[in-house]
Amino acid sequence: MTRVLVVDDEPRTVRALVADLRARTYEVDAAHDGATALRLAAARRPDVVVLGLGLPDMDGVEVVRELRGRTRGPILVLSARRSCDEKVQALDAGADDYVTKPFGTDELLARLRAAVRRAEPAGVEGDAVVEGFTVDLAAKKAGRDGRDVRLTPTEWHLLEVLVRNAGRLVGQKQLLREVWGPSYGTETNYLRVYMAQLRRKLEADPSRPRHLITEPGTGYRFEK
Repeated sequence: MTRVLVVDDEPRTVRALVADLRARTYEVDAAHDGATALRLAAARRPDVVVLGLGLPDMDGVEVVRELRGRTRGPILVLSARRSCDEKVQALDAGADDYVTKPFGTDELLARLRAAVRRAEPAGVEGDAVVEGFTVDLAAKKAGRDGRDVRLTPTEWHLLEVLVRNAGRLVGQKQLLREVWGPSYGTETNYLRVYMAQLRRKLEADPSRPRHLITEPGTGYRFEK
């Protein structure tokens, strides 16, 4: 079942969207401000986000950027702003589509379905098979030398983020916020502890890791 996060500062809009989506068997979470939206996105991991730009606590475009930094799922933006510049900013920040208020519910739902169809299937891209261990994102399992490796939920989430971004540097702040939540951004000791645990469980030589790489002072990278 597809999970949708609805974010808008207008209670009437949120209530209507939640009711319409649930009537069509979507699972729905709702937020009225940016901070709550980011917290719910980290905790509930929606498949798609429907986001109003006019939020009371944060600029909506900044929320798009924050969401895009931690999810590949579609983001549909809702806004009464009609200027081309506003649309370009939202799309450049990572939004997948832009619907201008007032909008027809049928049109919005059609756009949502299209965005979900275009999205990459969760858990397919990014599976890792390297010398010594494997990571199966669909099954949420890791293995070493042909045997399953038991990971805690936090260890798995950290590994999953790195594997999905294989070959790319993932910054410390992004990792902290995606794995522990939006209120975390400076607790880099968490990363050191959990990366050390992952290396002990997965790397052939944890003291000289080949796949779970530290970029000092900036972040971490998974190399196949």
